Amino acid sequence: MLERKDEIILRGLKENNLKNIDLTLSKEKITVFTGLSGSGKSSVVFDTLATESRRQMTLNYPHYVRNQMPRYERPHADLMQNLSPVVVVEQRPIGGNSRSTLGTYMDINPLIRLLFSRIGKPSIGSATDFSSQSSFGGCPECGGFGEVIMPDLNKIIDFNQSLREYAVKFKPLSPSGWQGRWMMTGGLFDPDKPIKDYSKDELQLLLYGPPEGEKVYAPFHTKNGPQSHEWDGLLPRFTRLYINRDVSKLKEITQDDVLAVSTHSLCPTCLGSGLNPKVLDCKINGLNIAEYDQLELTDLLDELMNIKDPMGKSVARQAIPPIVQLVEMGLGYLSLSRKMGTLSGGEAQRVKIARHLGSSLNNLTYIFDEPSAGLHPEEVDMVIHMMKKIKAQHNTVIVIEHDLSVIKAADEIIEMGPGAGANGGEVVYQGKLAGLKDSKAATNLNHKLRINKKPRKIEGYFTLKNACNNNLKKISVDLPKNVLVSICGVSGSGKSSLMFGAFTEKYPETIMVGQGSIGISNRSTLATYMGIMDDVRSIFSKATGQPAGLFSFNSLGACAICKGKGVLTPDVAFADPVTVPCEACGGTRYSDEALSYRYQNKNIVEILDLTIDEAMSFFTMPKIIKRVNTLKDVGLGYLTLGQTTSSLSGGEIQRLKLASHLQKEGQIYLLDEPSLGLHAKDNGKLLEVFQTLVNRGNSVIIIEHNLDFIAASDWVVELGPGGGKQGGHILFEGTPEEMVKSETLTAKWLKDGVTEQFFT
Repeated sequence: MLERKDEIILRGLKENNLKNIDLTLSKEKITVFTGLSGSGKSSVVFDTLATESRRQMTLNYPHYVRNQMPRYERPHADLMQNLSPVVVVEQRPIGGNSRSTLGTYMDINPLIRLLFSRIGKPSIGSATDFSSQSSFGGCPECGGFGEVIMPDLNKIIDFNQSLREYAVKFKPLSPSGWQGRWMMTGGLFDPDKPIKDYSKDELQLLLYGPPEGEKVYAPFHTKNGPQSHEWDGLLPRFTRLYINRDVSKLKEITQDDVLAVSTHSLCPTCLGSGLNPKVLDCKINGLNIAEYDQLELTDLLDELMNIKDPMGKSVARQAIPPIVQLVEMGLGYLSLSRKMGTLSGGEAQRVKIARHLGSSLNNLTYIFDEPSAGLHPEEVDMVIHMMKKIKAQHNTVIVIEHDLSVIKAADEIIEMGPGAGANGGEVVYQGKLAGLKDSKAATNLNHKLRINKKPRKIEGYFTLKNACNNNLKKISVDLPKNVLVSICGVSGSGKSSLMFGAFTEKYPETIMVGQGSIGISNRSTLATYMGIMDDVRSIFSKATGQPAGLFSFNSLGACAICKGKGVLTPDVAFADPVTVPCEACGGTRYSDEALSYRYQNKNIVEILDLTIDEAMSFFTMPKIIKRVNTLKDVGLGYLTLGQTTSSLSGGEIQRLKLASHLQKEGQIYLLDEPSLGLHAKDNGKLLEVFQTLVNRGNSVIIIEHNLDFIAASDWVVELGPGGGKQGGHILFEGTPEEMVKSETLTAKWLKDGVTEQFFT
């Protein structure tokens, strides 16, 4: 009998842009999916394989348990067989509030608290008592936040203005909010008298409320008549409503407002730890729990290894493996107290990977979405080593990747394409590395770097002196104006601290394009995200005499049956969810009335079906043309105006975000890893955009690991030599041609990628 091969069988895949394709994937191998952004890689790996595996896993649980779990709809496919349980490491930024640290994210903190509760001296109680969020463990001064935030009176109040003239600069307490209107109409204060003219008693009442022990009430006018409310003073009210809570939980604009009118300093009682002084008195081998939190992971490992107490040893043994994973991923310089929100893209990517490597289970399918994202070429080797280690433990590794080093490490390569969007969705190549060279695939394994030998002439500089943000070692640097500048270095070397910290503090007019998400939704389209949908509706409104809301599927124009969703999700009780196109509107989302009106012989749906390229010749309004043109510039001409942001790939989202910033008029553009999620061919289009921006008289500065961008720059600055405390130094400043002849880490990889002719 022939031995049956254990392979993942996928037949008739039709999810998103997939064109009824068939795939067979080998298990216990590393398979890399590559291809242009939007070519269908995620549709196969995430929307089909991962979704179906998760769906089938939930079928093993009783119905009452499944109702509490995420529910997955069966992907559009004819056959999906021999799937394994999946572990998915996506590219999405790590979430978390202002208290989220590396220790909490990796679930190491509970073990450290348990350790101190068992063997710490003097003993103070249970493990929860060592948490800054517990009633006993939290610092009484700062409430466990580690910072004391105080309202800054001179930032909140303009003493030359009256209440009606917006003397209160904090929006929720100004006349634009109900509390500001209450101050003006409650009868306690003269709304038209400048604050500087208030008597001592009036000023005391406004700022601090009535004397201790007294209460003052003022009527607040509602639709039910005046209601009496207690007035407690502007500063006590501000402190109670906007400081004595987790500021990050407030709406974003309010959080910014709070910080703009406050001063915040390290809490003098707990010295930033957020812990009760009694908790800090409890120590293991001379260190308290806050000092454990501050140790670099390599030093923390030594401390845990040195624990001799049998009870403590058993707890430490559980904390050691995840720390070892982080150290092996090159993150030994981090500490447990490091806030997740302050990690660089490359650091966050490796932390996510490390979190999933602690399992001793095997015969799993690990799915990685561009694990090289945000990593210096030197660090990509660690990821490749990690993937091989996972495979060696009898697991299957499936990777979406553009990095040639990762592609070359694969057992099998699958290239999707040939184009993107409607032009993609097919398997262009499947096989070994050697065969890719002779295929029609877009991936070029012999890609050579082109060093910029004719950099632009430098005529001025942006100057930074003694920058010491985060790990920067009082560095001074001159960045040339009106050229393309690359800032490079290993993850955590200080690139973001230098540029998004020190640079933007000195040059606040900088247009910044960070790595944050864009807030994707199935009701948000390219047209709405780029701010032209209102103009399109306005054009229809003027042409037809109908209200603009009639041409929105989120308003008057919505199909009455599906409420503008285009699909229906009927209640199927405990069965798998099912999404069906709305028969009433045929999936268009619009009512028949909305579709009956036309502009230039097209209804609103037909206009939203225009590609970006087609829209360029259809519209005449300068604002629309300009904004659509930025989408074309970043290589998104194949997408339609009505395409939902939720249907875009990572690379497409990256370029959409970039396009929205490029429409702004500015002189300095600062971009954080613009190549994230892009194939080498897409990189070329992006480089053209940057060169055009510079040719128009702008300064373009990019933080980048991608060697194509570094080689094409006019000027390069490298930070390092390591990450964290080992970083923060300037290693190199000069042209790419000069860099190739230097001895830095980036130079090593740059030399590797250029043709031999460069040195002859």
